[in-house]
Amino acid sequence: MFDVKKINFKNFRNIVGSLKGRLTEKTVLYFGILLLFLALASGSLALYYMGPTAKPSSAIVSMAEVKTRVTKYLEENVSGMTASVVGMTEKDDLYEVKLKIGENEFTAYATRNGKLLFPQTIDLDEFLASLAVSARERPDVKLFVMSYCPYGLQAEKALLPVWNLLKDKADIGIYFVNYAMHEKQEIDENLRQYCLEKDQPDKFVSYLSCFVKDGNAANCLKSTGVDESKLAICVSATDKEFNVTQNYENKDSWLNGTFPQFAVHGDLNDKYGVSGSPTLVINDKIVNPKNRSPEEFKVAVCKAFNSPLAECSETLSTESASSGFGTGVDASSGGSCQ
Repeated sequence: MFDVKKINFKNFRNIVGSLKGRLTEKTVLYFGILLLFLALASGSLALYYMGPTAKPSSAIVSMAEVKTRVTKYLEENVSGMTASVVGMTEKDDLYEVKLKIGENEFTAYATRNGKLLFPQTIDLDEFLASLAVSARERPDVKLFVMSYCPYGLQAEKALLPVWNLLKDKADIGIYFVNYAMHEKQEIDENLRQYCLEKDQPDKFVSYLSCFVKDGNAANCLKSTGVDESKLAICVSATDKEFNVTQNYENKDSWLNGTFPQFAVHGDLNDKYGVSGSPTLVINDKIVNPKNRSPEEFKVAVCKAFNSPLAECSETLSTESASSGFGTGVDASSGGSCQ
């Protein structure tokens, strides 16, 4: 465990950096922010804000004086390599400090009264803008799943009522994560669903609504009237185009030597940073509804319209769908396959 009281400028970056490779980039970011605020509370680091009418706790000192203070700090706290201030500029109510430690350059920030130094700032305007989903006349909704992932199935069951409600007003579709975790059956089902959605879209939603209940593909194909000859032709062609079976049989090509690749939507996985099943992307932004209920998925999609939609006033089920196959509900909706 980390001793919060010992977190300082020198080791903060090392602590967060040590997490990379073990956690997702988003988790590292959140963990880093948590460490920062714990450190703030302990007094090892401090944030500084001066509003337009606020008065500084002490007089502003010159940039040269702050540089002298930071240089002294580096001399006392960085050992085993050279450390220096290589540049400073004013930024909002702070001094932006360019540091060179060893061969690497970093950006830090100092308060203009010369009292506080900290390793990073968070641009809240930029951060909040990055979370916002831009509105469109016709929203684009992509749900990335693995066809046998219990949590992907849960998300599909949440999305299907929304799809039926808004199918004429939004572009909604199922897409696939670029690797499989549930044996050959998942690769076969991914191919089947990809081809149905591509070549027989009028059958796809009915097929998927059937499949998520018990996973019986053969029965669902028959009950929804799918043209199985047409489906077989597409599956064969897609398999060859993306080397799906070839990649499955060649374990040297498996992701991290563990999971076979499924590259049908590989370009989109890269574009959106998809890291597991399920991943919901609306208007090119990853969105995380509060839970996996039809109502919350509807709310997420409805926010992406340019103007209010009459259909969005309809209330769908507020209960999270069950994970895995079945028609029940579940109190939990936070798992993923990754």
